[in-house]
Amino acid sequence: MSSGLSAPDAELAGRYAPQLMLDRAEPYQPVAFGYTVFRAPEASPSSKFRVEPDGALAIEYAIYYDWDIGHLYDLEHVWVHVGLDGAIAKVEASSHGGRLIMDAGAGQAEMLDGRPVVYVEAGKHAHWAMARQMPVVDRRQLSALCGALAGLEGVHLGNPFAKSGLYQASERDHRLARLKMRHDAFVPSHDYVPVQSRPELMSWSQLADLIPQRIKQIMAGLAARNDHFGAIFLDCGDTLVDERSEVKTPGSDVVLSGDLIPGAGDMVRALKAAGHKLVLVADGPRQTFVNLLSQHDLWGLFDAQVISEDVGVLKPDARMFDAALTAAGLTRADAWRCVMVGNNLSRDIKGANALGITSIFMSWSTLRAHTPADRDEVPDYRVTSPAQLPGLIDQLEPLLRFREPTPSSD
Repeated sequence: MSSGLSAPDAELAGRYAPQLMLDRAEPYQPVAFGYTVFRAPEASPSSKFRVEPDGALAIEYAIYYDWDIGHLYDLEHVWVHVGLDGAIAKVEASSHGGRLIMDAGAGQAEMLDGRPVVYVEAGKHAHWAMARQMPVVDRRQLSALCGALAGLEGVHLGNPFAKSGLYQASERDHRLARLKMRHDAFVPSHDYVPVQSRPELMSWSQLADLIPQRIKQIMAGLAARNDHFGAIFLDCGDTLVDERSEVKTPGSDVVLSGDLIPGAGDMVRALKAAGHKLVLVADGPRQTFVNLLSQHDLWGLFDAQVISEDVGVLKPDARMFDAALTAAGLTRADAWRCVMVGNNLSRDIKGANALGITSIFMSWSTLRAHTPADRDEVPDYRVTSPAQLPGLIDQLEPLLRFREPTPSSD
């Protein structure tokens, strides 16, 4: 009786494809299996391993997930070795960078309807032959990785697709990927169920073409969502620069130089490094801010500069904030997911509040009032120094998914 091992590779790959068992709380389903059939020892085209068939052939399944709970992009592997009689001789699977034999007893994998069964670790997708093989210490570590530590890495760049330039990721891409994974944080149940829908089966070359396209599409989709800050608007005087230190051109309102508030430079650089869109929104002559911020190598870190001299009005006039939204590529419909940081309650805070922009009062200086004159000047949040702002922004951004857009007055 023929074992059928001369069948086309696609047919063999479909016949022996593993049955994955996922944690019941798993947020990420596998997208596709990319198969390669080996009839002689060869290097894997999709992993670091060499494949040596234990029998007539071995089928490598490169299992692609869009997401691991720690990063965008995940590729795992299962190797099914088939004997001359067509029976499964051995099953191996990837596990945290290694390759393990799936031994559910007597060196054999668990079977279901003629397919090998492989258990998938929650969130991280390492493989086990049986659920009970996961040690207690690994379960504890997994709870942290799927919970408080979700999204640590952003977009995965340590793979051949990224290394060869088939996709790239900006700091903004990393931040938005981390934000999505923080949203997806969960508690593993350690109760396993079959995948909800069988992943698409294709050759490895087809999957290799698909993966970088999916990554780029996902990053574009994350940028198009409204669950992240569209822009951060920053005032200058006593928000970045100490007004008491300013030196003006004699007989002019143009400031020549001034000292930064302690920590202000690091604050701007930290926000920029996180991929935030930064817009300077300041009252005064344009040359003042060119002088002050260029002196400290900060001018070029802003994506746009909205200056009252150019707009023709001062804050809290809505036209200043409309100009800032436009400069950031946004509209008033996006105001609720923007932030205004400033030292002046009657200008920065009142103007931001009127449009539904999140207002943050920088209370470092005592030159301006710290007590709101009315409810329109009450800030949403306060910081006493620039060093506190990046952490506050990081805390506030995940909360946007729970907010409803705030209507603004026209």
